[in-house]
Amino acid sequence: MNEKTKNDHLLAQMRNGAALTTPQQLSLIVRLSIPAILAQISSIIMQYIDASMIGRLSPGDGAAIGLVSSSTWLLGGLCMAASTGFTVQIANRTGANELQQARTLVKLGLRAVLLFSLVLAAIAALLSFRLPIWLGGAADIQSKAGQYFLVFALSLPFVQLNSAAAGMLQCSGNMRTPGLLEVLMCLLDVVFNALLIFPSATYDFFGVQVHLWGAGLGILGAALGTALSEVVTAGLMLFFLLRRSEALHLRKNEPFQFEKGDLRRALKIAVPVAVEQIITCSAYIAFTRIVAPLGSIAIAANSFSITAESLCYMPGYGIGAAATTIIGQAIGAKQFRLTKHFGRLTTVFGALVMAASGALMYCFAPQMIGVLSVDAQIRALGTQVLRIEAFAEPFYAASIVASGVFRGAGDTVVPSVLSLISMWGVRIPLAAFLAPRYGLAGVWSAMCIELCVRGLLFTLLLELRFCRRMQRQAAEK
Repeated sequence: MNEKTKNDHLLAQMRNGAALTTPQQLSLIVRLSIPAILAQISSIIMQYIDASMIGRLSPGDGAAIGLVSSSTWLLGGLCMAASTGFTVQIANRTGANELQQARTLVKLGLRAVLLFSLVLAAIAALLSFRLPIWLGGAADIQSKAGQYFLVFALSLPFVQLNSAAAGMLQCSGNMRTPGLLEVLMCLLDVVFNALLIFPSATYDFFGVQVHLWGAGLGILGAALGTALSEVVTAGLMLFFLLRRSEALHLRKNEPFQFEKGDLRRALKIAVPVAVEQIITCSAYIAFTRIVAPLGSIAIAANSFSITAESLCYMPGYGIGAAATTIIGQAIGAKQFRLTKHFGRLTTVFGALVMAASGALMYCFAPQMIGVLSVDAQIRALGTQVLRIEAFAEPFYAASIVASGVFRGAGDTVVPSVLSLISMWGVRIPLAAFLAPRYGLAGVWSAMCIELCVRGLLFTLLLELRFCRRMQRQAAEK
């Protein structure tokens, strides 16, 4: 039995009301998590590629990307929020074996999120060259930062469709296809960046002189390379969703009839997620403003270190995506007791995985930051802050996976409230206090403390709200 068949078999058992043993639950979590983790890591490797290639140019170029990176996360997060309103419902419908309704939600969802992303892209494009000024960037990096952000803004509809189609495939139980396509996107990013960032040059390959064409566009080339890889991958993702997905592909003569309640439920789920993203990313923007006065070296080290750390916490997001799928389908199947067990097990599993990745980050911090920059000062500062952050990884995992559990249950208010408390009540005030005294190390110490607080809050609410709710619903059933 291949991996896909095993996954389908376990999910079908759950949808049909069968009880899964703890080993079967763990097996399903691992099987669904691995492709999702691969997809998340591939996404971060794309950022690694951009950062490492730009890092070969100058610290100022790295600082230009770092200045607007938190703003690009905000836009990407809003696109993800729009998709979540539909993907959670698709998971519920799939779990209840209501596949025609799930396909209706696919059609409705793609139309709705595309319209949303077009509006968002237009607004972001109009603001692209004002943003670096508002963020307090130095005059010599504002133009380059604006160019990078403009290209990202114009690519948002493809980022949105890519995110939505991947989420819909995942919530139907197909984690493998999105994972493989994310890997392909990473490879495409390497090729496009290599051609667009650097100028034409001749290289010596084992005594053979090879001339490679290059556009020499620098930061603009990095933005275009990433955008082109998103465009190609979005097209492929939609093809596999609409033509190849066993459960969700379009059927001839199947009517497109949706209820207004579908849109209301989508908004009810998506709006708190969007608020959470705004809270989190606006805090990241405020965080960037706190770092900006520390100078270009600190800005670049901060940006590169965030990219390096991402390799460690992306497994958490992969497990969180698997948790959303499993919890959504289990609730759709009215398997409430099993849902409670899955909620706890996925959170513990995520914390253990990221505790291991945090240990690796502490040991290999110099190598991780060294890939991204050739500047000795950036490397030294990046190594220092990565080792501070390593201690927070298990707690960060608990918050990431628990958030995925809440989303699978359609409860998106809790993550928003907890993010507001932890980011604006702990991280930003503490970072503002420590930055003038201890520089970037103080800022990252504030981040480490906040992530520990956030993990504890999410774990507590998982038990008090989610697990108790599932227990009551199981008793009522």
